[in-house]
Amino acid sequence: MIGTIRRKLISLSPTPYVQAVDVVCPICNRPIPESQKDAHHLVPKSRGGKTTEYLHRICHRQIHALFTETELAMKLNTASDLQEHPEMKKFIHWVKSKPNHFYEKSRKSARLKER
Repeated sequence: MIGTIRRKLISLSPTPYVQAVDVVCPICNRPIPESQKDAHHLVPKSRGGKTTEYLHRICHRQIHALFTETELAMKLNTASDLQEHPEMKKFIHWVKSKPNHFYEKSRKSARLKER
């Protein structure tokens, strides 16, 4: 049983401040604000993937706008593979000039619309 004085001292002591650790997007290498954090399966769940990484919402949506699940599972199943793709390189160059909390809706690639 804690005494009355000790209880008061404990209630008056400042609570330790836990600083949130910045999560960095492996695609664009910018810090991800909590409001823009999306979990991405490196290999799509429909193809047996289990591991996820946090990405900016805009980076995540761009990946799914450009590539099919089969392409993601077979060829583009790491962040470095995605970064090396020419269309993603253009996107990364563009998005790096935007603030970390920036979001704009992505459009499906014309290549994917044909299917």
